[in-house]
Amino acid sequence: MAVVTEDMKIIDVIKIDEGIGDILVNSGMHCLGCAMAHGESIADAAVVHGIDPQTLIDSINDYLEKKSS
Repeated sequence: MAVVTEDMKIIDVIKIDEGIGDILVNSGMHCLGCAMAHGESIADAAVVHGIDPQTLIDSINDYLEKKSS
């Protein structure tokens, strides 16, 4: 199972599983097509959008864990 970490780029996180895009959008991050998705870490993007990075990362990893079981 893949594990998302705070230093991963948004684009790389989305490449793990396209369903992660829904988590990002539902969290208020509409950065799926944004140029910053290629250079900004998931933690940096979360902070810019006023989201707790660890909460977001935990949500993504919970999703991935449930999907793999």
